[in-house]
Amino acid sequence: MRLGVIDVGSNTVHLLVVDAHTGAQPLPTSSHKRELRLSEHVTDTGEIDDAGREQLADFVAECLTVAEDQGAEDLMGFVTSAIREAPNGDDVLTAVKERTGIVLDVLTGEDEARLTFLAARRWFGWSAGTLLVADIGGGSLEIAQGMDEDPDVAISLPLGAGRVTRDHLPGDPPGVEAVRAARKHVRATIARELRPLTKATAPDRVVGTSKTMRSLARITGAAPSSEGMYAARSLERAALDAILPKLANMTAAQRSSLPGVSTSRAHQLLAGGIVASATMDLLGVDRLEICPWALREGIILRRLDGMH
Repeated sequence: MRLGVIDVGSNTVHLLVVDAHTGAQPLPTSSHKRELRLSEHVTDTGEIDDAGREQLADFVAECLTVAEDQGAEDLMGFVTSAIREAPNGDDVLTAVKERTGIVLDVLTGEDEARLTFLAARRWFGWSAGTLLVADIGGGSLEIAQGMDEDPDVAISLPLGAGRVTRDHLPGDPPGVEAVRAARKHVRATIARELRPLTKATAPDRVVGTSKTMRSLARITGAAPSSEGMYAARSLERAALDAILPKLANMTAAQRSSLPGVSTSRAHQLLAGGIVASATMDLLGVDRLEICPWALREGIILRRLDGMH
């Protein structure tokens, strides 16, 4: 069947249409996305403002049309931290349903971690042994570890690249003290939740997913996207730590000139680097392998499992 998935993230709303068959690799046929930056449509009380709600409803309606034009038989959608944490999140979801008929499912942080882990497991296979997977989104950081398709440990922390930028890195570029305070906050937040991971069996393979991880890998020397999704890519902590001071002194416009960094993501690249470095350091990881599959693919794979 042809299946459409709408991923409502803190930065981007993304429709992915795939040819999906039980027991086969989902093959992308089209992609349609827009940078809505819902995390920036948050009021002082934490609610999604009217403009954010209307833009989301309009774009979901647009996604519905695109999916139908592509011949999708089924369309599913999900939302993550931007809507999940908003006091008026239910109102936003109701507005989308009334406008489009589409019901967007709310994923918990643990759901995100487990589904992203499933995608990484299927990508690397059983021979990868025990996997440790880290995913930096716009609103949250997910970490999961285990030797099966469902991880033994799955945690979600409010350390997305967009959130850390908004809450802790004012200015363009931010000042030295702001960067230091952000680094301290990120590391303390991760350290508080590490015990389940430190008690677990040491991983055989450590994996990073998400646009932020891919961008960090690219600016530290990984293969460009033009080499395709099967090219081996990794993020080395030493290379990341070496480039972080440079990122801290660059404006968003200057960061956007780096290889693999889009203009829309450049402003939060520093925060993503701070979170990635802290995660690797505190977990004792020197190198992450980059997985091209993440949450969207995990959703699709779980859906196909249910069909089977």
